[in-house]
Amino acid sequence: MNQQPIRFNVTERDGEARAGLLQTRRGTIETPVFMPVGTAGTIKGIRFEELESRDLNPQIILANTYHLWLRPGIETITACGGLHRFIGWERALLTDSGGFQVWSLGALRKITEEGTEFRSHVDGSPRFLSPELSMEIQAALGSDIVMAFDECAPGAAPHEEARRSMELTARWAERSRAAFDRLQAERADLGRVVPENGQGATGEEHTVVSLSGRQAIFGILQGASHLDLRRESLSRTIEVGFDGYAIGGLSVGEEKCVMWDVINGIACQLPSEKPRYLMGIGTPEDLVAAVGQGIDMFDCVLPTRNGRNGQAFTSGGKLNVKNAKWMKDSRPLDESCGCSVCKRHSRAYLRHLYLTGEMLASILLTHHNLAFFLDTMRRVRQAIRSGEFMKFQRDYIGRFHSVEE
Repeated sequence: MNQQPIRFNVTERDGEARAGLLQTRRGTIETPVFMPVGTAGTIKGIRFEELESRDLNPQIILANTYHLWLRPGIETITACGGLHRFIGWERALLTDSGGFQVWSLGALRKITEEGTEFRSHVDGSPRFLSPELSMEIQAALGSDIVMAFDECAPGAAPHEEARRSMELTARWAERSRAAFDRLQAERADLGRVVPENGQGATGEEHTVVSLSGRQAIFGILQGASHLDLRRESLSRTIEVGFDGYAIGGLSVGEEKCVMWDVINGIACQLPSEKPRYLMGIGTPEDLVAAVGQGIDMFDCVLPTRNGRNGQAFTSGGKLNVKNAKWMKDSRPLDESCGCSVCKRHSRAYLRHLYLTGEMLASILLTHHNLAFFLDTMRRVRQAIRSGEFMKFQRDYIGRFHSVEE
């Protein structure tokens, strides 16, 4: 079995900002990278053909363990050959552990040492999710990067509550790692999702070539807004040993300045030879600023969620297409954007689509927003490689003011 599931090399630095190459069993990913979020096995509002187009072209996307486990269920996905084959995506996939989703259920869940008891938001049925079960689900999904099962304390949690949560996460990290290693040993041929010359979801015969190497696993830091707990979480997570390290539990109710205190205080302390992942954050200016603190990987639902709600991200800030001021505006959403939406459609037309309830409005706004986020990361990588990231960051954030009224 290949003992090095991913390879990560930092190729250029500019201050704390890093450009690198993350090699997975399904290809090489340039970092810093933004991962579009495909909660239920789909990036909302985008066909995979469009996602793979030159406009967007991400090398990795994210899927949600909790939601896929509840619906359509692991039996369905494994019967269809694993998550990649089920959704028709051959590039890299990262799956979260489900820890945040069950935590967010609030009164519907009960967290114990063993795991989390909760009622499904789909049908109300009682469920139980543990570190071991999360690893089993993610192994069955066949994602390229697996996240350890964690417990998230609210950003504003008092110190003692945050400590209990952080210590539980540390114990769960050990259990996640042990279960992960056991499963990888049992699934040395994990890449062979169907037998040679077997039948796929379409019923057509095909030959499957097994992927070399095992899944990778990332550990997650918790500790709410308390830097001493974050540092302890980092130490204990490194002691367990993971292929990458993520900062979790931010942007969950705390003030933004508190979030940045944590990022600024802990990001550069993550192992420099491993990929660093900031989970669930954020706006384009947040991404650029976090790159300046040494972060390599990001995900966020904002491009798709805001697109469905009539909001576009542009080089001048957020633009709300519902505003009457765009009624007769023939300009594109962003005159400096080269995506296919901006090349073809006007603000006036997009406003018309949105106000008349046409689904095309959400599709086009989502496409543009994803293009904007992904292009921002391409420009970030270029700026780091050319040694001009600091200037890029100042100029980018300086221009990123609201154009809304």
